[in-house]
Amino acid sequence: FKNGYAFSRLPREGIGGDTLFANQLSQDELDDLCTKRTTLTYGQVKRSAPSRFTPAFVEYDKKVLKFDAYFMEEVSISPVENYRIRHVGIYYYLEDDSMCIIEPVVKNSGLVQGKLMKRHRVPKNDQGDFYHWKDLNLGIDLHIYGRTYRLVNCDAFTKVFLESQGIVVNPEEEMVLDPYTEQHRTPVQKPMVPASPDPFRQFLAYDTKVLRFYAIWDDTNCPFGDHHPCIIHYFLADDTVEVREVHRRNDGRDPFPILMKRQRLPKVFEDKNKNFPSCVLEITDHEVKEWYSPKDFGIGKTLTLLGRTFLIYDCDKFTQDFYREKYGVTDFQPLDVHKKPTKKVVQVIPPHNGFGIPEDSLQNCLSLVPKPPRKNIIKMLENNLKVLRYQMALESPVPEDKNRIFILSYFLSDDTVSIFEPPVRNSGILGGKYLKRTKVTKPGSTPENPIYYEPSDFTIGSTIEVFGHRFVITDADTFVLNYLENHAENFPAATLQSIRDHLRPQKLRAPAFCSAAGSAPRGCVWTHTEGVKCVQ
Repeated sequence: FKNGYAFSRLPREGIGGDTLFANQLSQDELDDLCTKRTTLTYGQVKRSAPSRFTPAFVEYDKKVLKFDAYFMEEVSISPVENYRIRHVGIYYYLEDDSMCIIEPVVKNSGLVQGKLMKRHRVPKNDQGDFYHWKDLNLGIDLHIYGRTYRLVNCDAFTKVFLESQGIVVNPEEEMVLDPYTEQHRTPVQKPMVPASPDPFRQFLAYDTKVLRFYAIWDDTNCPFGDHHPCIIHYFLADDTVEVREVHRRNDGRDPFPILMKRQRLPKVFEDKNKNFPSCVLEITDHEVKEWYSPKDFGIGKTLTLLGRTFLIYDCDKFTQDFYREKYGVTDFQPLDVHKKPTKKVVQVIPPHNGFGIPEDSLQNCLSLVPKPPRKNIIKMLENNLKVLRYQMALESPVPEDKNRIFILSYFLSDDTVSIFEPPVRNSGILGGKYLKRTKVTKPGSTPENPIYYEPSDFTIGSTIEVFGHRFVITDADTFVLNYLENHAENFPAATLQSIRDHLRPQKLRAPAFCSAAGSAPRGCVWTHTEGVKCVQ
């Protein structure tokens, strides 16, 4: 018992007095108890709470490193300057390691300024590394997207931050100035010249006084050129010229009112330097030897204004009075500039060569890219599936051809004709299609002016000639009579009467044959009503 509690005592020795190691502590456990005696006595030491975690985008929020830099830009289109120095500000945002480059905007500089590079992580090399604030320092060259920026200065916050991170900041450098800009800041000493005529006095004397000339701009040398009527205004107040184009309705041109804006027009230039490219030549006043004046204008004169040739053919009443008083001109007879009507060339159509139909061959003479002849779609739709059928006999001196029967089909949709010969057994003649569907010309018509057969030409007993073969019409279908009667105004009375006289006796004989023999004889033509009555 210990402290009133019973507990079992483990044996330390076995039978025979041998030591039992299973009930004793091992050497490792004894060593562990020796080293952790304080921990066993007083327990584990309490650790202090870790400091609060602050993310980088919160720690470095609104903290930006700002460097002053410049880069050199090559100028290859100006004879005055070969290069240009541009000042920029490089901003490095610590919260996400992004950068942007901004150039201060200078008014009327003619350059695209402002944000030259948007904010993003800038690649440092081809291995996928990005620029870090540890790579930035004064006096170094920064290569970004093919441009080399020289860092010359930074603000106070940037300098303190870099020094706090153990970076030795290089000494500041002077900002390189642009030589072209510095040259224009210093005033140029202009030589003293004699006073020119007072433009203000000229303005007071000739204000609102304008000379008006009517001219023609000849543009026929250019492709699709034409004679353009124009009005030339000469402003006496400042010796400027304006050209307006006169537009007509449906002339095919955009109705821009101003062809040449109001400006002084040079007449004679100073000698140009042949080595200087003319594509970048900007004309200044001291490079013009003579300007256009009122004495250069007049009826019948040809002027070249900015490369365009104008012929003056008339002027208004005020212009005539001005030239009469100042220059003594008395002849103001206007010129006749109306275009003479061009003589229309008569197109000669060559004779038909026999290949194809004449309408199709004619398209080769009307355009370079021939088109198929136009079809009368309305006629085709109205007369679709309407066919006039006639029975014919062949005129031939051969005795075997006297008993041959042919069926002529006239298609009203396109005025074509086809001929079919019904096969007869043991006749020795192969029947079938005799003439495919085509247009048939009348005898005596020429290939240049073909005349085709029409339904009015097909009468009972009439003879038609089809490509050298003569046929006699012997019979017609009942549909032919019905069609001619419904359209009697379009056909001669003789044609209608011929078909009517031939088919009317057959209509009268059909009921008699039906009642006597029970069926109509072969070759008899019935109407639809008579056939129905016979069947009933």
